[in-house]
Amino acid sequence: MKEQVSKEYVDVDYTLTHVPMSARKNWISIFAVLLGFTFIVTTMAAGASLGTSLKLSDLIKVLLVGNLILSTYVGVLCWISAKTGLNAIILARYALGKVGSKWTGIILGGTQVFWYAFQAAYMGKVFTLGLGLEAYFIPITIFWSLFMGSFAIWGTKGMEIVAYASIPPFLYLAYKIPSVSVETAGGFRELFAIEPTTTITFAAAITIIIGAFISGGTQAPNWARFAKTPKTGFAVGFFAFLIGNIVMAISGMLGGLVMQEADMVEVLMKLGIIVMAMLILIFNIWTTNTTAAYSFGIAGAEFFNKPNKVPFVIGGLIIATIMAVTGIYEVFIPFLSFLGVFVPSLGGLIIGDYIFNWRKSFPTVESVKFRVVRYSNLIAYILATLGAYLSSIFDIGLPPLNGILLGIGLVFVMDKIFNFLSIDDRHEVPTDSEYSKNIS
Repeated sequence: MKEQVSKEYVDVDYTLTHVPMSARKNWISIFAVLLGFTFIVTTMAAGASLGTSLKLSDLIKVLLVGNLILSTYVGVLCWISAKTGLNAIILARYALGKVGSKWTGIILGGTQVFWYAFQAAYMGKVFTLGLGLEAYFIPITIFWSLFMGSFAIWGTKGMEIVAYASIPPFLYLAYKIPSVSVETAGGFRELFAIEPTTTITFAAAITIIIGAFISGGTQAPNWARFAKTPKTGFAVGFFAFLIGNIVMAISGMLGGLVMQEADMVEVLMKLGIIVMAMLILIFNIWTTNTTAAYSFGIAGAEFFNKPNKVPFVIGGLIIATIMAVTGIYEVFIPFLSFLGVFVPSLGGLIIGDYIFNWRKSFPTVESVKFRVVRYSNLIAYILATLGAYLSSIFDIGLPPLNGILLGIGLVFVMDKIFNFLSIDDRHEVPTDSEYSKNIS
């Protein structure tokens, strides 16, 4: 009986294997889920924090550069996932090996637990402040955390339903915040004249913009793998993230700029739209937290090699709920900077490994005898991450972009070094193995 239930689950989510063509979805449904995923209050909150540190002209530059880098990165990962039919963590198994990929599960699954916790805390804060129920923050936060996460157990179908419902009302909020901000400032000319009360470097600002959704972007393949063609995978990933992140960030930026307030909840209250925002944010946070819970469920399933995400969704919900009621809200911006430095190199590694090692013939996950650790790529990842970190310390270029490019390039360099030293670091692929032909 257990075996039968497990097989039925795998047929739905394809957690540890390729998504067959028969299970591929229309681009609209994938785009809706990814767009709903990007309508995330954390991006708006990141924008608000930057709104107190830069003039509007500089904010626009940061917004465009940061989101073009992020969206291109996401689009390439989505192209690879649609081509192979695999999620990001299984792709990392090809790059880092059976045990090496566990780090991917920890960092991606762990960051999604953090996102979930932050947004559950945000929901609790919005409701308690909006309704004057500050004394009930803990029970209200616990309720919303458990309620939202339950929809991830349904899988992609449950997320599609919530995504379609959330987009129209949140687009209204994304319009309302800028319009009220412009009105409050007295016009566009006055907006451009506002001087920030704090300072931040251009590179650090872009790192925060990219860090606001780099973890989620690295996990976009969880949904793009259902796309029917690689071109469709790239397009839905690129445009969903470009549109969604720009809309969210500019809303937060304008509110933070006008009010010179870094806390997005306080911005909403000062703009006088907290009650309306409270209603709309139910759908927004519900959407993004459902997809976050799905992501850490997938990560847990791969980590323990179990084709069932449900136990890991439940476990992640418990951890996230505890974090939400114990102060996770206070460490938001430092965490974004951390993600902007340490996550991009991981995605760059996956991209580089596919380009240089698997592009011409991608063996099915069932046919590969995976090494425990692929040390060439592990060294490449460590060096790329170190390079991104040092570039943030010494203000050299853009740390997230440095991490991506170093991750891609060092895969090639380390492979050549290992070949020169006659060290065989590749997975064992039988000559008669099957190759993934889901996409022509």
